[in-house]
Amino acid sequence: MTNRIRDIRKAKGLTLADLAAACDPPTTAQTIGRLETGMRQLSLGWMNKIAAALGVEPASLMRAEAAAPAQIVADLTAAGPQPLTAPREALAPSALAEGDGPSPMVLAVTESVGEYRPGDLVWLRPLDPQADQSSLGRAMNRDCLVPRPGGRFAFGRLIERDGARVRLLPPGVGVKQVVVDNPPWVAVAFMLVRAL
Repeated sequence: MTNRIRDIRKAKGLTLADLAAACDPPTTAQTIGRLETGMRQLSLGWMNKIAAALGVEPASLMRAEAAAPAQIVADLTAAGPQPLTAPREALAPSALAEGDGPSPMVLAVTESVGEYRPGDLVWLRPLDPQADQSSLGRAMNRDCLVPRPGGRFAFGRLIERDGARVRLLPPGVGVKQVVVDNPPWVAVAFMLVRAL
C-alpha cells in the first residue's frame, strides 16, 4: 500500500509547512515529507492527525498498488485545453464510484470558458470509439475531450460523428468547431466538481 498524502496535500494547495502547522499538535515539514515518501512509517496515529488536518477520511490517505488513480491530464484555458507536462492525480469526491474499466480522466479549468469557471474539475470517462459504438452514441451533445496529434487535446460538445471523424464545438462564444480524424479514444464528461 502506498499513501496519497502528497497528492491530497497538493490538490488542496498546501505546502509541507502548511500541512505540518495544521496538524494537532503541529509537527515539522520534514516529518510530513518523510511520511509522504515512506521514509517514515505512517502509523494509525499519524494517519488520523494528517487526515484531520487535510479534512479527509483517514482511509482516503491509502491506495492499493494496483489501483490506477484518476488523472488530471489538461488545464482548460480560454485558448482551449492545454496538456500538462506530467499528469497529476485528481481527488475523487467520496460519492464517486469509479467501478471497473479505465480510470477516469480529469480536466482542470484554470480560466473561465463558456459555463466553466476557474477551479472546476470536469471528470471524463474514456471510451474506445471503434469498440463501443453505443457509448459513443450516448456521448453525442455532451462535452468530450479528444486527443489530437502532437500531444494536444480538443474539448467541446460532440456534435457529429462522420465515420472515423468527430466534430466538437468548443465552449465559448464565436468559436469554430474542431474536427479530429480517427481519435484513439473519446472521453465523455460525466461529472463537474465545483468548489463552493
